[in-house]
Amino acid sequence: MNTEFITSVPILQTQRLLLREYRREDFDAFAAHCADPVSAAHLVPADRPAAWRIFCSQAGLWLLDDAGWWAVEEKETGRLVGSIGAFFREESTVMELGWNTYRAFWGQGFANEAAAAVLHHALEVRREPKVRALIAAANESSLRVARRLGLSFEAGTELYGKAVGIYTRERGSPV
Repeated sequence: MNTEFITSVPILQTQRLLLREYRREDFDAFAAHCADPVSAAHLVPADRPAAWRIFCSQAGLWLLDDAGWWAVEEKETGRLVGSIGAFFREESTVMELGWNTYRAFWGQGFANEAAAAVLHHALEVRREPKVRALIAAANESSLRVARRLGLSFEAGTELYGKAVGIYTRERGSPV
C-alpha cells in the first residue's frame, strides 16, 4: 500500500512576482504580518503559535483540494512580499480568493498583480465556474483589488463574527 502523500503547488509567475509553495523560512514574515495590528486589521490577529497553525493549514490545503495558498516573492530581490490563495472553505464549493501584502510592500501593486495571476489560474486553468472573495466594507484596498479583478458584490455574510461582503466573478464574465 502506498501511504505517501503527493501533491505539487503550481508555480505562477508575473512580470515582477513568483507565486510558489510556502517554505519554513517564510514563517517569520508571515507571523510578523499576523501579529501586526495594522496589517492584520481585516484578518483575525494571531500570536506566533496561532500564526503557525494558520500557516500550516494554508500550506496543507493543497493536499485536500489541490488548491491553497502561495507565498508571493519579488523576483528581482527574492523578498517575500505577501501571500495569496485560491482555496475552498469547508462549507463551500466555490473557490475563494484571498490576498495579503505585508505592510512594508503596500502601495506597490503587488496584490493586484498576484491576484490577477491567481484569478486567471482559477478561471482559465482550473476552469472553476465561479470565484469569490470575502471582504470587509472597511477594507478599501482589498475592495479596489476586487474591482480591478472584475468581482462584483453579491451578498453580505459573516466571517469570524464580522460582517463581510461576498464579491464574485463567473468564468467568461467581462471585467
